[in-house]
Amino acid sequence: MLATLITHELKNLFFSSKFSLTFTIVTILLLLTIAVGIDQYTNAIRQYETTTNLVRQEMRESRGWMSLNNKILRKPDPLQIFVAGVNHDIGRISEVNGFQGIKLSHSTYSDDPIYAVFRFIDFAFIITVVFSLLAILFTYDTINGEAERGTLQLIFSNAIPRTRYILGKFIGSWLGLVIPLTVPMLLSILLLFVWNIPMTSDHWLKVISLLGASVLYLTFFIALGIFLSTMTKRSSVSFLFALVAWVCLVFIVPRAGATVAGQIITIPTVAEIEAQRDAFSKERWMQYEGVMGEKWISRNTPTQGMSKEEREAYREEHMWEWMEEDDRDRTQVQKDIDVFAAKANENQRNKKSEQEKLALLFSRISPASAFQLAVMNLAGTDIALKNRYEDALNVYRSIFSAYREKKQKQGGGMGGIRIEMNSDTGVKIDTGREKGVLDISDMPQFEHPQHSFRDAITTAIIDYGILGIYSLLAFAGAFVRFLQYDVR
Repeated sequence: MLATLITHELKNLFFSSKFSLTFTIVTILLLLTIAVGIDQYTNAIRQYETTTNLVRQEMRESRGWMSLNNKILRKPDPLQIFVAGVNHDIGRISEVNGFQGIKLSHSTYSDDPIYAVFRFIDFAFIITVVFSLLAILFTYDTINGEAERGTLQLIFSNAIPRTRYILGKFIGSWLGLVIPLTVPMLLSILLLFVWNIPMTSDHWLKVISLLGASVLYLTFFIALGIFLSTMTKRSSVSFLFALVAWVCLVFIVPRAGATVAGQIITIPTVAEIEAQRDAFSKERWMQYEGVMGEKWISRNTPTQGMSKEEREAYREEHMWEWMEEDDRDRTQVQKDIDVFAAKANENQRNKKSEQEKLALLFSRISPASAFQLAVMNLAGTDIALKNRYEDALNVYRSIFSAYREKKQKQGGGMGGIRIEMNSDTGVKIDTGREKGVLDISDMPQFEHPQHSFRDAITTAIIDYGILGIYSLLAFAGAFVRFLQYDVR
């Protein structure tokens, strides 16, 4: 009997005029989205490789180790084809030097504002918006539609348990929607092989988990549609309820959660943090200049009463010692500024983390948010992407600075400026910089932060559980309501 009910439901879906048209449109839309994502990824890889080579060339042609600066680019990941997440919102490039802190800049949206207007449409967007809407449109009249056509009363003129009937309706709707919609998902994955996209075992595990999250998300909306069809006797009313519920769950609740959290917990803006850093930096350098003035007065004191030749000989004897001392003082000033900036950034990050946790807590009332967070964590394009890169860049900055200082000392210069004044030759300035092409073959390379499948699934498992709970609640609601439903 259950098999008969499932077969009946499948026939109703497959032989409806809207099914074939919908299936064709969804397949084309999904394949086109993946094809565009692959094109964007390959372009990003070419840009990454070209810019990286140019940066290394500029570093080799630098005039000396003191002026050596580095630029690090975020490396594109293949899974951004499926889930863009915050990938295009955060910066792609960061300067690495001893004079300014780490800051990712040149995001896709800042360089190409047109994308910020229309945003990127990816696999996750199609599932979140289009597939969920289709699940609602195909199930909103599952029960009351049968009642309006008179077939429900006819079916229950036979000895059919209501529990078996509602279970058959759910399984039939699930098979009739999930399995056909899985076909374009699998076809889109084949495009990765056509374009030879490099995928590791971790990437494939993430893709499989992403498909699993998509199926679980569709299951909720299928169960929700059946539940709403048991709430009223008229399919037109259940359609209105379904449409309102879909709009609220997909669009309103996720954004409302972030807005409410922003009102409860306020965080200092980037401009405020930079203003604090600039004010401290200015004050610290003014202190340094005052101390340097006193030092130069004390250094010139012993030369009083000396002849011109004696003063020049005295300064010549102590010049490099003074330059080393001045260099240490400048380094200490920069370290103090870096420590202050790190504390300010850490305070901002802690505040932001509190706000994000509260926003995610509110937004997870919507299964659409839970799905988005799950697939973003799986793809590594979640809101923690920026923090992962900044932490890795700060570690590399210390390593790079140590390497540059080592090379600078090996080259015989301490980074200071030597000024010689002679009545015959005039003023001579020696920067201590080496000329020619620098050998950076032994320069430490930046290690891009890794985001393994274990890390991804550990974070995403919470949202998997939320989607599962919502699906069970929706089906339980449909089950209970149908037991009380008047089939006449």
